[in-house]
Amino acid sequence: MKTVQISLNSIDKVKSFVNDVTRFDYDFDLVSGRYVIDAKSIMGIFSLDLSKPIDLCIHAEDNLDEILSALKQYMI
Repeated sequence: MKTVQISLNSIDKVKSFVNDVTRFDYDFDLVSGRYVIDAKSIMGIFSLDLSKPIDLCIHAEDNLDEILSALKQYMI
């Protein structure tokens, strides 16, 4: 598992982020304070405070480089 900080500060960024993570068969969680949301759930993401950076937990052991390069535009 790898954790990175991301920023989703616009509606278009949220939409493209969900499209990017759904291409992978791994589990992705967004952690904001005490809330843990499935990163593939667009409704769940909009329930978070998107004005602050969010921790993205990637539950993958292999293909990590491919995942990180696909999500590089969201990382802080």
